[in-house]
Amino acid sequence: MGTYFNPEIETMERGELDALVEERIRYTVNYAYENSPFYSKWFRKNNIRPSDIKSHEDLRELPIISGETVRKNQPPEKDRFEFKCAPWEEIYTIHETSGTSGRPKSFFLTWGDWQRYAEKYARSFVSQGFETGDRVVVCASYGMNVGANTMTLAAQKIGMTIIPEGKCTFPVRIMENYQPTGIVANVFKLLRLARRMKEQGIDPRESSIKRLVVGGESFAPESRAYVEELWGVDVYNTYGSTEGTMCGECHIKEGLHVPEDLVHLDVYDPNLRDFVDDGECGRIVLTTLLPVGERTGTLLLNYDTEDTTVVISRDTCRCGRTHMRIMNPEREAETFWISGHPFNRVDVEAAVFQRENMDYLTGEYEAFLYGDEDEGTVTMRVSLECEDPGNCAKEIIQENFIGAFFKYKRDLHDAYLEGTFEIIFNFVGPGELEFYKVKGRPKRIVDRR
Repeated sequence: MGTYFNPEIETMERGELDALVEERIRYTVNYAYENSPFYSKWFRKNNIRPSDIKSHEDLRELPIISGETVRKNQPPEKDRFEFKCAPWEEIYTIHETSGTSGRPKSFFLTWGDWQRYAEKYARSFVSQGFETGDRVVVCASYGMNVGANTMTLAAQKIGMTIIPEGKCTFPVRIMENYQPTGIVANVFKLLRLARRMKEQGIDPRESSIKRLVVGGESFAPESRAYVEELWGVDVYNTYGSTEGTMCGECHIKEGLHVPEDLVHLDVYDPNLRDFVDDGECGRIVLTTLLPVGERTGTLLLNYDTEDTTVVISRDTCRCGRTHMRIMNPEREAETFWISGHPFNRVDVEAAVFQRENMDYLTGEYEAFLYGDEDEGTVTMRVSLECEDPGNCAKEIIQENFIGAFFKYKRDLHDAYLEGTFEIIFNFVGPGELEFYKVKGRPKRIVDRR
């Protein structure tokens, strides 16, 4: 542990790093003005010159865009892709987001973009202890999303071998034949794979796996701890997107490092008017950063990810890296409000994965919200999958869930005590959740109010 993929950048003194970021902000803004149809028109319409944007703080003068902004500035709404900012002869690949929150957004990557994407993931892999000779199963789509392809290119730079399964439903013989040392997947794919291995007489703790990487969605510390227990190895967190985020947790596991030289991350207040202080929760707003002289296929300034996080620290990490660290981001679309008080899917997951519960549960769950708080009670029905419904300590599980769910939600707990919010539990056997019947990427919590 303690090695770096790019030590000069990863351990750069804070003052030098900030200066590098400011330089790249200036270059990137000017590149947008000269090459992006969207930004060229915006600058002229608002009578703002690229030279007016000299520092991180000046980014507040530029518009905050969203996924909807991107969708409205591409076909069929527009005749061309307004965010594409390199000629076709420089575009190496075309990508689309999954489209789970609306029509897919289009992104265009040059070969230089791919090198920078791979650099970010390579730094993350190395910070987690991966090295030449590791064999890693990638359980992520190799379609038009960039994640799996980025990991594969990053692996080439490190000297790792990739086993490109795409899904975690691969035959267990893959584990026996190729002896992988790592897997990249989400929490539930790793749980299901461990279950299949046990059914075939293979203890995941005695397998060749040395470390696991979880990406693709936020998760609760409790679910991470349970996966670590099942596999007997460390589980590391990553946060990535087609837009180019790609933050990674190092082996110290005290927050995700942001590759500040390549991605500028601001945390804004809920109204997106100004930055919040470090230590306060807010919306993640990203800006692509280009090294001086480089080119890109798609450039986003002040992109609202609709995810939330907290900047933990800008001080040097115990691993020696100087880039700032953030908390595991949560999707704002997975935050729900009852009686004016919020909770996130991750809060429900934390309540499910209480350790005593896991003696009876598989970890699979789903929840539905019903009712109208203006007319009466809001109900959350939580369905939990049991290993054996006939031998499931339902009362203990319910008590553990309620205790954990309301632990840091006093106002929501008051609504529960007053009867304006109720939780009912539904215990089912393996494979009986509605979740399994939905095609595509189903939601864990569905608001049916």
